Amino acid sequence: MDDASLARAYYDAIDAGDYDALRGVLAPEFEHVRPDMTLSGREEFVAFMRDDRPRTDTRHVVDAIYDGAEGVAVHGRLLAVDDGRELFTFVDAFDTADGKIRGLATYTGAIDSTAGSTSSS
Repeated sequence: MDDASLARAYYDAIDAGDYDALRGVLAPEFEHVRPDMTLSGREEFVAFMRDDRPRTDTRHVVDAIYDGAEGVAVHGRLLAVDDGRELFTFVDAFDTADGKIRGLATYTGAIDSTAGSTSSS
């Protein structure tokens, strides 16, 4: 799977709540750095997404993918499923190797204060 496909598979798995598929695209040493926390290790990240994320009724819209030598960057928006409201914009920088996502840094834009959550990318 190429890097852009890995990124799309990552969002698809999160949006579908398919945590086995999410686990499958992440390397064991996966680390997610985001404005409010850092999650280290594939299992810690999957457990957070499954059990502790503030909102699970969201979907990612990918507006652009920028392919680089050692990964991809994705610009997109997180939307509320119920009404389509944009919760925030994001840029995710994926570090990939050997067909897996090793790391992810998330940068968020304006957050809808009425949405009740921060980042779930």
